[in-house]
Amino acid sequence: MKKNIVVALTKGRILKESLPLLADAGVEPVEPIDTTRKLLLKTNHQDIKLAILRGADVPTYVRYGSADLGIVGRDILLEYGSEGFYEAADLGIASCRLMTAGIPNSSPHVGTVRVATKFVNITREHFARKGKQIELVKLYGALELAPLMNLADLIVDLVDTGDTLSANGLVPFEEILAISSRLIVNKASIRQNNSFLLKFIDSLAKLSE
Repeated sequence: MKKNIVVALTKGRILKESLPLLADAGVEPVEPIDTTRKLLLKTNHQDIKLAILRGADVPTYVRYGSADLGIVGRDILLEYGSEGFYEAADLGIASCRLMTAGIPNSSPHVGTVRVATKFVNITREHFARKGKQIELVKLYGALELAPLMNLADLIVDLVDTGDTLSANGLVPFEEILAISSRLIVNKASIRQNNSFLLKFIDSLAKLSE
């Protein structure tokens, strides 16, 4: 049995909102996350470590067993799939919406619509359900520029307050999905029946209720 339990956390807002939840479950990093450059952190439990990762990488670390648990957005799970791990709980943190957005009062789009996004699989499925033909443009950031610079008619992106859209002259149009952060667990780790791990998972799940 692996000695250490590793919890993979998503950088950014999810990390910020995960830490109080972990603290309520009795697990805290021994040094401030916001001042260290370390990506694998010790905690107040000798057998628990925290790995700080990009969201898209969290499922991979959990799938291959390098991490036993992960906290990651629902958008990532839907975009990249959920093989090799269980989704144990909706933690209800870092909530936002995946939405289409574009220039307000723009002319109706006729024919094929060009859509910029990093969520290409979700976007393709969404527009297919609506019977609309699209041309996908995959971007990794600064999506708000795409309509302004005539790269795309619409974007599909995560929206929290909408302030970033507004600051760039865009408005949200249609909600595709409600997003929150999920607790995922490696299948092999759960089969080991580690009593401490099971109690830890149960604690996190109950805190989210």
